[in-house]
Amino acid sequence: MSALKGVIVPRLNQIIAVEKGVKSKAFAELSEAHHAVQKTGPLAGISRAYQPKDEEGEQLPAESTRVQIKAEDILHDIASTLTRLFDVTATKDWTNCVARADVVVDGRTIAAQVPVTYLLFMEKQLVDLHTFVKKLPVLDAAESWVRDDSTDSWRTEPVRTNRTKKVPRNHVKAEATDKHPAQVEVFYEDITVGYWTTVKFSGALPAKRVNEILDRVVALQTAVKFAREEANGTETTDQRVGAAVFGYLFG
Repeated sequence: MSALKGVIVPRLNQIIAVEKGVKSKAFAELSEAHHAVQKTGPLAGISRAYQPKDEEGEQLPAESTRVQIKAEDILHDIASTLTRLFDVTATKDWTNCVARADVVVDGRTIAAQVPVTYLLFMEKQLVDLHTFVKKLPVLDAAESWVRDDSTDSWRTEPVRTNRTKKVPRNHVKAEATDKHPAQVEVFYEDITVGYWTTVKFSGALPAKRVNEILDRVVALQTAVKFAREEANGTETTDQRVGAAVFGYLFG
């Protein structure tokens, strides 16, 4: 908080911290009041006195029950509680309209005078973007890649490989004789019949490129958080909306 002519002026982040508790208190008290006015018993009272028909008649004591709950009192209490909530929220929202800060990365202003509500939006989007970038496809590190302008993608150098075909061959284990035919064993030999020249292409990204983008996302995330903290340090102007609202409603 900062002092202004002896007055303590809260900052936006302090109002945001207070708002949650005020909301919880208001909700609890409104719920309690709602249940209270649904019970007709505490709202009712009675007073009655007995008078016998003659002097010899039985004397009975007077009976009375006081009203325990007054709806008008509940309205007053609720107005008081909700007025606080309306004022705190109004102070936050009014200040949100003027709370701004620059998003700066390494001395470079990415966005100037950004509203705090938009900074919150950026924070959430950058979390999703970080997840997306981490999952980007990366070129296979086992290959050597060069840029190919004709296909606007990456390619490997040509690799030549043989195309082979199995050709049967005969191996004579024993020559033929007058009494026995030749003993021949058939086996297969791989013979080169041609050549493949292979070039691989890829639309993935180099790991270095992905890491550079990730670093930038993280740097921007940090800058946005700093900017939000700066914007949330904006001094507030106390707004008094609740009294007018409930003065009209319950007045």
